[in-house]
Amino acid sequence: MYHHVKKLMYSVNVGEPDVRFGNMLLEQFGGANGELAAAMQYTCQGWCCDDPERRDLLMDIGTEEISHLEVVGALIRMHLAPMKKKMGHAEEDPLVAVAGGGGLNLFNSMGNPWTANYLKISGELDVDLRSNIAAEARAKITYERLLHLTDDRGSKDALQFLMTREITHMKAFTAALDSLGKGPFSIGKLPPTPGVVDEFYNDSTGEGDLGKDGLGSWIGQDGLHVVDWPAPLKEDGHGGKNGSAVGKHPAKAPAGR
Repeated sequence: MYHHVKKLMYSVNVGEPDVRFGNMLLEQFGGANGELAAAMQYTCQGWCCDDPERRDLLMDIGTEEISHLEVVGALIRMHLAPMKKKMGHAEEDPLVAVAGGGGLNLFNSMGNPWTANYLKISGELDVDLRSNIAAEARAKITYERLLHLTDDRGSKDALQFLMTREITHMKAFTAALDSLGKGPFSIGKLPPTPGVVDEFYNDSTGEGDLGKDGLGSWIGQDGLHVVDWPAPLKEDGHGGKNGSAVGKHPAKAPAGR
């Protein structure tokens, strides 16, 4: 059961409306990394989850995201208010001004309609939790960028609150993922192919305007080792000697190199 309380999760006050900024805020209302997408993603994952405790976590955060959507919506409505009265402001976004009457609709900042294609729902709990951590990170950085684009104190306060809650959710999803006791590369049930799983292909080589060949110092962790390119796979599905691609250039590179 959902129950709406006539009070925002965070009170919103806008001193000087800015129609252009209100249009940017639509990205967090009906955009790919916005609050509606988060609310629907976590809620649908929760409905699919058989684990009672983690299902509750998903439903808790999914419901809070709906509250965030209402806060963002209140901000947008205040910033877009001048569209209802002045032609100059209406011209900033005719779609919002004429079709929407200066109000809200499920569009992003470019006028593209919200779509369920934004959602990442795999039905595999650990995979979904990883997706959610990434989703919160994308939302956090979007709020951070919006904070740099307004001088309105009330808007900044609300956006700071929303940005902070993204980190809270990241912590909760990360803790839930860690509690599963699965290794960072343990995805699903089937094991990867031995040898091939540890090969890092040095596929961006040479030197030019875009830089020169280089490998990060982190390559070598978790069993990774560098090979110049994939060796032809044998019938058993493994490449090179002892199931691993060789690390030296063969006499001739494979076709297409």
